[in-house]
Amino acid sequence: MSHRTLNTVRKPLAACLLVALVAPGMAFAQTAKGQSAREQALEARVADLERQVQRLLDSQQQQQSQISQTQQAVTEVRTVQAEQRPAVPAGKQPIQVTTITPGAAPGTTVKIGGFIKADFLATQTGDGQLADDATGRALYLPGQTPVQGAGGSGERSGVDYNAHAKFSRFNLGIDNVSQSGDKAGAFFEMDFFGNSLGNQTATNTYGVTLRHAYMYWNNWMAGQTWSNFMDAASLPEAVDFVGPTDGVVFVRQAQIRYTNGGFSVALENPETTTLTGTRNPVTGVWTNASASADRGGLPDLTVRYGWKGDWGTFGVAGLVRQLKVDNQGTGADASKVAGGLTLGGKWVMADSDSLHYQLTGGEGISRYIGLGITADTAYDAARDELATTGVLAGYVGWRHAFSPKLRTNLIYARSDYDNDGSLGPLVTKSVQSIRGNVFYSPMPKVDVGAELMYGVREIEDGRRGDIRRVQFTTKYSF
Repeated sequence: MSHRTLNTVRKPLAACLLVALVAPGMAFAQTAKGQSAREQALEARVADLERQVQRLLDSQQQQQSQISQTQQAVTEVRTVQAEQRPAVPAGKQPIQVTTITPGAAPGTTVKIGGFIKADFLATQTGDGQLADDATGRALYLPGQTPVQGAGGSGERSGVDYNAHAKFSRFNLGIDNVSQSGDKAGAFFEMDFFGNSLGNQTATNTYGVTLRHAYMYWNNWMAGQTWSNFMDAASLPEAVDFVGPTDGVVFVRQAQIRYTNGGFSVALENPETTTLTGTRNPVTGVWTNASASADRGGLPDLTVRYGWKGDWGTFGVAGLVRQLKVDNQGTGADASKVAGGLTLGGKWVMADSDSLHYQLTGGEGISRYIGLGITADTAYDAARDELATTGVLAGYVGWRHAFSPKLRTNLIYARSDYDNDGSLGPLVTKSVQSIRGNVFYSPMPKVDVGAELMYGVREIEDGRRGDIRRVQFTTKYSF
């Protein structure tokens, strides 16, 4: 090959070699340039993701701080509530943790209670019949015991059976203690011993009745509850609604009361009950008319002082009142001052035995005894005068517990009345009764009881009538 030909061949070859050598570099440069752009984009995306993660971490820390603050606040509130709430016995947790009355003052608590009670009675009277719908067929009312000539025919009745649940009751209590230590609250209780709203043929419906309704503020109480003259704590346990009805002080009425320790004084609703005697000049038959007078400007004043301890309870109370009749239609207008004393309580004789007792005496206080066995006073229409009825009443009851589930009570009660002669021979002179019962509690709050009772009512001329009753009861308290 010639030198010229060789040069001709070398130039294209060199050019090809140059292209071969430069092309990969250029391609690499382009690739490197593309990779650099992608890396920058990835780095930017990673940086953005890191910023988002940091924001999430900051938000989580803020939320965790808020959660911790909230938990601390809840703990502080529960601590304050625990300090204000009475201590709960070991093993017993309160159902109510916070108030269920959002409209009430902070710290208000609510108590709900009562019982369901069913009574089954078989009654026989010796001197006549109790009327079909008489109250005395649902509970013992000494003043309704038939006596020949005074509500009775003189013939023994058959055995009359009655059953009812009207003494079941429900109550609601509201209590509050303020931060300054002031105590306030209210109590409401009702039962179903109202007038019949149905009949025994089908519905046996009875109206709701008001038992207690009062409010209190520290030492003051206003509303309806037991009279301050009455000692409800001394009542023995009975199957009957009351038990020692013949001799017990038993009144609920509206009042304003102040209490300081064992001392209490109250101004209570007044009411005067009267009897008028009329003799037919032709037949010589006496009739008596009873009435109630809601007259006078003075409330009944009651004062009580009580003691209590491991030995039991004891209390003394006094009553001063104005008896008043004022009827512009009949022209009656008379008044009289009356009053009395009562004492009684419960003596814990031993672990299984206790004695319940009460003794009451006075003039013109019969309305307070035994659900109104007789009247406070006799009204002499001819002289337009009031003659107060003297009364001496009392009861004693012995309770013995055979075991925590089984117990018995033996109760005797009596009251005697000194009536004005103008009332005639048919007014009640005395009533008395004796009863024995046994209660069995198969489980807490459940009571099953049976009671045998015998009572006698005597009128002024010496005639008597008696009543016999067997009564069973079941009760669930809550």
